[in-house]
Amino acid sequence: MSDDLPDKFDLIVIGTGFPESCIAAAASRIGKTVLHIDPHEYYGGVWASFNLESFCALLEYGNGSDIKNTKQKWYINEQLNPEMGAEVGNSNSDSETHAMAEDTVVRKPIDQQWSREKLLQQSRRFNLDLSPKILYSAGPLVQLLVSSNICRYAEFRAVDRVCTKFQNQIINVPCSRSDVFNTKDLNIVEKRLLMKFLSQCLAFGEDKTEEDTLLYRGKTFREYLQEQKVTEKIRTCVMQAIAMSTDETPFEVGIGRTQQFLGSLGRYGNTPFLFPMYGCGEIPQCFCRLCAVFGGIYCLKRNIDDIIVEADTNIANVVLEGKTIKAQHVVSAPCHIPTVLLERNVGIYGQGELVNSLSRGIFLSAEPLGSEELNSGGGGVNLLRLLADTREAILIQLSHFSGTCPKGIYLFHLTTAAQTDQPEQDLAPFVAQIFNTETDDALKLLYSAYFTIMGRKSTSSTPRVDVSTPIFCTSAPSYELDYDNAIINAREIFTKLYADAEFLPRAPDPEEIVIEGEDPRALSENSLPDDLREQLRELEKSAEHMDIEDTEGTSVIEINQVESESQQMDAE
Repeated sequence: MSDDLPDKFDLIVIGTGFPESCIAAAASRIGKTVLHIDPHEYYGGVWASFNLESFCALLEYGNGSDIKNTKQKWYINEQLNPEMGAEVGNSNSDSETHAMAEDTVVRKPIDQQWSREKLLQQSRRFNLDLSPKILYSAGPLVQLLVSSNICRYAEFRAVDRVCTKFQNQIINVPCSRSDVFNTKDLNIVEKRLLMKFLSQCLAFGEDKTEEDTLLYRGKTFREYLQEQKVTEKIRTCVMQAIAMSTDETPFEVGIGRTQQFLGSLGRYGNTPFLFPMYGCGEIPQCFCRLCAVFGGIYCLKRNIDDIIVEADTNIANVVLEGKTIKAQHVVSAPCHIPTVLLERNVGIYGQGELVNSLSRGIFLSAEPLGSEELNSGGGGVNLLRLLADTREAILIQLSHFSGTCPKGIYLFHLTTAAQTDQPEQDLAPFVAQIFNTETDDALKLLYSAYFTIMGRKSTSSTPRVDVSTPIFCTSAPSYELDYDNAIINAREIFTKLYADAEFLPRAPDPEEIVIEGEDPRALSENSLPDDLREQLRELEKSAEHMDIEDTEGTSVIEINQVESESQQMDAE
């Protein structure tokens, strides 16, 4: 297929991760010719989603340098115990025997209702994210999706509950006014204190910006909360779940995050967060679709042999499986830069040494986390932020309503910033808080997986960036709740490529596109049903007759007026 490609493009993008797809879509949208390549056979790179069978194969065999330090473990048998399931498979006309079989199923432990074979049979019902994210309803990504009209390619659901841990108990953090007064986790006094505090945060800075800033400048957000005389439970809810802060978080940062939380409330649900249906791997593909609509060419399973920059023209020659393709600019994911290029010590924007970026854990269970109240209606998407000394992690619980796992299974994503090359060790303090096997009510796991997402970090040995370089390297997923850093990275690179161009202007809807030579009015009529189209034509005919009659009537009146005026003049 490489021989069929054109010999020159404005932009070649290597990797179909989120920032690469953003840049490709933005360039294609402004009319640039784009070739989008991925060495893998799937879209998304380290931002992709997999079914269960593909995910297990990914961890077992690896995918290059993107994912490392993999480990997975099954906690259930290969097949269901025949003795446990014998009564279920037999059809017996005796009603008493059938009732005993049903009773056996009910009493069977939840973890023994599943086997490895049974889960893999439902592999396609899983969408396991490598880099799961939660979106603020008024955050940068949602605003970008709406303003660019890319939102029509994706579906979202509101996060059902935002939770926190208080005195070793998982409690629901009320987000809306109704939640505050309906929750059973806060008493009457605490409800009033929380409403008063959130109202103050929402109005903070209005008409007295300098006064407020000077009063708490240099203090931490925790000190600010203590001066508000809120209870320890409210302080925990605000710091862990609303402001997403620590004891060292500055006051300005904490109040800004609180306002961001409050500013995202009431848009799409009771909580300020959204989660993509069928997993976050859908997000990069939305941008790829837009790029393809405006002429972008896609090639998967194509390896880049080398990138050579012409000294006199500064044109990049990309060697794609033996064929050389010229490009004004090249954008690559961190792990797809050819080794031979790095060995030449070329100054690439965003270049650095491969480092551990994120420690990830994925867990499957047949039980949800927390009380029945936290999982009413079968659960949905729950968010929990965990703390361990000075470190933190984000836990996302997903049920089948999110389109990421089959019914009866709960999927848990655990993410923290990588400290070592042992993701299981990095996540151990947080796993102990939610899957503590020493307690009787601990969740029984069916499956667990650990892996490290790699990224690049500039060091003292990194070559100095050449200001004229046509090659740019995007950033790997970072530890953040939303896509803020990834969007900033994509905007920065796009601005360096096309300084005067708008980043992802609104794309027209299909019905708004008029092909050259077509009548826009006819296009809109053809989109109507037959009965409405016939009514429209009858109305147009009636309107034409009315115009003719009005014109004739007006002409007769004008003639009579002229004749009467001439007679008066003759008489005078």
